[in-house]
Amino acid sequence: MITKSEKEEHRPFVTDIQELRRRAIEHMEMGAVTGAYSADRETVIRILNEVLATEIVCVLRYKRHYYMATGIHAQAVAQEFLEHANEEQSHADIAAERITQLGGEPNFNPEGLATRSHSQYVEGKSLLDMVREDLVAERIAVESYNEIIRYLGNDDPTTRIAMEQILAKEEEHADDMKKLLDTLTRDERFAEHR
Repeated sequence: MITKSEKEEHRPFVTDIQELRRRAIEHMEMGAVTGAYSADRETVIRILNEVLATEIVCVLRYKRHYYMATGIHAQAVAQEFLEHANEEQSHADIAAERITQLGGEPNFNPEGLATRSHSQYVEGKSLLDMVREDLVAERIAVESYNEIIRYLGNDDPTTRIAMEQILAKEEEHADDMKKLLDTLTRDERFAEHR
């Protein structure tokens, strides 16, 4: 006796191409969004605009830190800040592109940028302060992006995959900042005991 799941397993994938074509023509104005899209588009666009704001704030903070870095480790740490600023900019671009694919408008308005962002813009006085602030911001991004990924689930796989790629880079950034923090803290303790 063959069970239902065994029947489904042996059933070939068949789709009505003509029906797909008819629906594609009928709803051309929807662009990339098809009937299979099951997320709340307006909510996803709002969330992506928050991601966009978060990434822009991170770009600005890392750029400031790049230019303001001083001290014995300044050159190496500043290069890390610059690399992160560039990667955060690419994340902003990914969010903005997806917003437009979903029929929304990316919000680049500087007014309200800080309130839309999940992370804060904190300047930091010393190199150590800057690294700490960047680590805090990366940890916030990691947590909030994890929540976004869980929210999206299978309702919007394209946005979820983009957020997973951004999340992986944010985790890498957090790890980089943690290593820099460990190095700077160790050197500071060493200098105090001299």
